[in-house]
Amino acid sequence: MPHNLHVQISTALWEALAERSRMSGQTVSHIVQAALAETLDLAHESMYQVSTSAALVEGLYQGCVTVADLRMHGDVGLGTFEDLDGEMIVIDGRCFQARSDGSVVEADDSALTPFATVVNFAPDRISEFADVDSLADLEGRLDAHRTSDNAMVSFRITGRFASVRLRTACKTPSGVSLADATAHQANFDFEDITGSLVGFWSPDYIKSISIPGYHLHFISSDRQHGGHVLNLQTPQLQVEINDMNHVHLAVPETDAFLHADLAGDHAAALEVIERERQA
Repeated sequence: MPHNLHVQISTALWEALAERSRMSGQTVSHIVQAALAETLDLAHESMYQVSTSAALVEGLYQGCVTVADLRMHGDVGLGTFEDLDGEMIVIDGRCFQARSDGSVVEADDSALTPFATVVNFAPDRISEFADVDSLADLEGRLDAHRTSDNAMVSFRITGRFASVRLRTACKTPSGVSLADATAHQANFDFEDITGSLVGFWSPDYIKSISIPGYHLHFISSDRQHGGHVLNLQTPQLQVEINDMNHVHLAVPETDAFLHADLAGDHAAALEVIERERQA
């Protein structure tokens, strides 16, 4: 979650900040966060991703990066685990595994992921949404808060949900396509539950690497329930938005990845697999 920082600075520094804000259109908070991130070598505008969406669609589920390494590159994000063993939720620098039996556990640092995306989350904008009646409604409202259809965005969204429908992938051996694997997914419905959504919006041109459009995972405040979001309804949400302008891609060195045919168009398959709505 965001933290408030109270510091005393000189008049000259404040005037320089105010002038930079006026000239760039950026908030003082954004300028200070960017300066701190650069000084501390934290790439808060960089998306770090393990493998590609095309590899995942083709059934390449061999783990290639540890959770410990992943957490070094971001404190908010999502993904899956080796052999497609559930859904990953990274929040507050901790990594959770939502399993197909409905349980949620904190992942061991030695656990492996075949596909994940994280960012060092620092919100550029914060908004309040009221009376969201579906996932499609939420996505429509988020559209209005994105600044470009060609830029990547990450989200952290918190609130009390009147209802939320989740899915978790079932453990599946590599070689089984993602479409076949998720045909046997476990679905869960919850009512009157507090929690957070974490995720990303990516433009269509990045579809061979990342999942285009919205991709959101949920975890409850007590960290007992979680998964990939299929639908939701909520009276009130706090929406934090982090703009991103860099992609760091960790390419697997597994034999399966290096010899896979990943040249096809996987957009249609991803649309069904990742964003299939269920009432």
